[in-house]
Amino acid sequence: MKLAFDLVVASLGLVLLLPLMAIAALLVKLDSSGPIFFRQERMGKGFRPFFIYKFRTMTHHPSGTGRRLTIGDDSRITRVGRFLRKTKIDELPQLINVLKGDMAFVGPRPEVGEFVELYRQDYEEILKVRPGITDLASLKYRDEATFLGNFNNPAEAYVTQILPDKIQLAKDYIRRSSFFFDLRVILKTLLKLFDRSAA
Repeated sequence: MKLAFDLVVASLGLVLLLPLMAIAALLVKLDSSGPIFFRQERMGKGFRPFFIYKFRTMTHHPSGTGRRLTIGDDSRITRVGRFLRKTKIDELPQLINVLKGDMAFVGPRPEVGEFVELYRQDYEEILKVRPGITDLASLKYRDEATFLGNFNNPAEAYVTQILPDKIQLAKDYIRRSSFFFDLRVILKTLLKLFDRSAA
């Protein structure tokens, strides 16, 4: 049921949101040089790596170098990128990941491999399910970049404080997972998004 729901809603979402995504793509291209989409390898179900898609919100580095984490008022974020991040429009291309079977609508947010390896034993449980576009950690850490900006050593804080909390939230989701629980998470995500947009 979950897989069928994901495929049907992702297909409808891509059709209905295509005009919005086309405008976002055009704005990204006009605002700064570089590709429209940002691709990054993340760890998927069964430790199978995949590339997650987002609209690019940062200045482009052809070498692929740069920090893994976005911290505070990161100077790499473009003008259009700030709007896309605030409204979460940058996440819309992940509907493609859902159609490809890499992701679900609701599930533990996919991490990069280096962070997964730090807590591999925990992820052996977490990666029994497909990662998702939203989850309990997404609701709690919606302003993660701003939150990290409060630390003297954001990278260390992420690894020692935030990531362990995300892991516990992911395990909590797996224990409580059901079709109706997923609907609740989706509804809470939409409500939080609209609340922030209104603000």
